[in-house]
Amino acid sequence: MNHSAVSEFVILGLSDRPEMQPLLFAVFLCVYLVAMLDNGLIVAAVSLSAALYTPMYVLLLTLVLVDVVCTSSIVPKMLETTLGPRKAISYGGCMAQLFFVTWSLGAEMVLFTAMAFDRYVAMCFPLRYAAVMSQRMCSALLAAVLLIAVANAWVHTGLVLRLSFCGPDAVDHFFCEIPALLALSCSPVRASKVMVFVADVAQARGDFLLTCLSYGFIVATILRIRSAEGKRKAFSTCSSHLCGVSFYYSPVIYTYIRPASSYSFDRDKVVATLYTLVTPTLNPIIYSLRNREIQAGIGRSSPP
Repeated sequence: MNHSAVSEFVILGLSDRPEMQPLLFAVFLCVYLVAMLDNGLIVAAVSLSAALYTPMYVLLLTLVLVDVVCTSSIVPKMLETTLGPRKAISYGGCMAQLFFVTWSLGAEMVLFTAMAFDRYVAMCFPLRYAAVMSQRMCSALLAAVLLIAVANAWVHTGLVLRLSFCGPDAVDHFFCEIPALLALSCSPVRASKVMVFVADVAQARGDFLLTCLSYGFIVATILRIRSAEGKRKAFSTCSSHLCGVSFYYSPVIYTYIRPASSYSFDRDKVVATLYTLVTPTLNPIIYSLRNREIQAGIGRSSPP
């Protein structure tokens, strides 16, 4: 049971310099609005276009919704604490934010793996694609995403809920992040650090290896295509997903899968903006930039 004496936490944010606060507020407000607009266009395009009712676009729609949860769990409170009179978040609000952020990060990892599997089947077994990626398979993949993400979030949030917080109460981050909260605990955190590390390694490495394995088979298939034009077209269908995976995994692996002794909160806060704010904003752009079907769907869903 938690015996925390802290009823709320103070969010220090990205910078403690008062002259920087208006600039940070403006930058992240713009980032949030762009993310909501871009993701909203993808949701409208996939939802309103019957031609996009395929496993690839259903998985992309799920990714977009997960990104919306991630940014909406962080940015509104971040904007409030940046310029608002109160820099605090309640203990319950902090735990809720921690749960939804870890849920969305875990869901995104599994979604990238599911999307890699979809591309593997499409590239390596094109004649069997409809049979393998059936509605039942797509539903099973989405159910697995949900279950793994919820389990991941409960593990991380549950470990933090078991800790005691007697003061100080200043979270050296712009949201309730696990390393920043562990640094405030007045109870032993070694077991929590080990469990967080093990959980992150098990999921992140597992998903990353499965994604790499899928793309290993895809690359081998592409290399067997004789014509250069065929290779270019085949690679273009996977390039957007590879970019999304690269943008996401690099900062996540840097943040979580390394010894806790190497944490530097000033540096890690900047890195955290990449996978919590920048990547959700870039994902719709990456997946729609060279995708004519998505562009056509956005055109049909836009008002005349």
